[in-house]
Amino acid sequence: MRIVSGIQPTGSLHLGNYLGAIRNWVRMQDGLAEGDECLFFLADLHAISMPHDPVSLRAATLELTAALVACGIDPARSVLFNQAQVPAHAELQWLLNGTARLGWLGRMTQFKDKSGENREGASVALFTYPVLQAADVLLYQATHVPVGEDQKQHLELARDIAQKFNNDFASADQPVFTLPEPTIPPAAARIMSLRDGTAKMSKSDPSDMSRINLTDDADTMVRKIRKAKTDAEPLPSEEAGLSGRPEALNLVTIHAALSDCPVATVLAEHGGQGFGPFKARLAERLVETLAPISARFTALLEDRSSLGAILAAGSARARALGAPTLDAAYRALGLVR
Repeated sequence: MRIVSGIQPTGSLHLGNYLGAIRNWVRMQDGLAEGDECLFFLADLHAISMPHDPVSLRAATLELTAALVACGIDPARSVLFNQAQVPAHAELQWLLNGTARLGWLGRMTQFKDKSGENREGASVALFTYPVLQAADVLLYQATHVPVGEDQKQHLELARDIAQKFNNDFASADQPVFTLPEPTIPPAAARIMSLRDGTAKMSKSDPSDMSRINLTDDADTMVRKIRKAKTDAEPLPSEEAGLSGRPEALNLVTIHAALSDCPVATVLAEHGGQGFGPFKARLAERLVETLAPISARFTALLEDRSSLGAILAAGSARARALGAPTLDAAYRALGLVR
């Protein structure tokens, strides 16, 4: 099994990022059998498909590297790298552009969502980035790719491109590309703002009190939970009682995710309580989980040269792993180099 997954570098990582994605990566790594591999990459080439600030992108790439390592990604056990240091991603995308079809890309719902009303003003990279996503996994002969609901369509496209390329340019007994299978990670907790239970926790929210940052110290985490928005009713004993109470649902969801248990279990223990005692227990659980991560994250950020070295080493490993596939694709297309 070879698992490949990527994430775009974003700054100001928070509790939602950790519980929504990063923790699942760590669990995939820790669950590997002997001989299996995980490749985790920072999708900085994807980031330039949208307007961006170069200085911020570079800083966010290093920050995400620190966050992944602090959360438990081990560069000695997993291949951790950024796309920009592995030119084969962009090379293979161009080779696959001859196989991908305009109609396939035109059906990608994320392009429609991200381009908005002004599709003529969107970058070509935004339109073709699903082909780069295909190259990201096909380059490494990925057998499994973790996908959520919003990425299923993109993996299907990668499989279509791989199948057509193999049919057109390779023999049945010696295909160039492995067709990756989807693997559905455990349902990620949907973490909402501490100030508005109907809005996702986000780094772009102007209120820092709306989120738990990975850089927050223990006292700050406790203060933010204590001041998190709630309602006047006590906690219910059953999930149905959370209907129409988004802030209560959010705090219970956070507690359940941190405790790695169902929401029903949290309510069975805390149902009937007011939010004062519940918030105190939630804050305690949050500090137990995040304080060690926050301390390591902060320490790693202070040594950016080491973070660069981690990415350089991982990228060297990735280049070596991807080289045979890229060479095979060139040969299959009849290109001489």
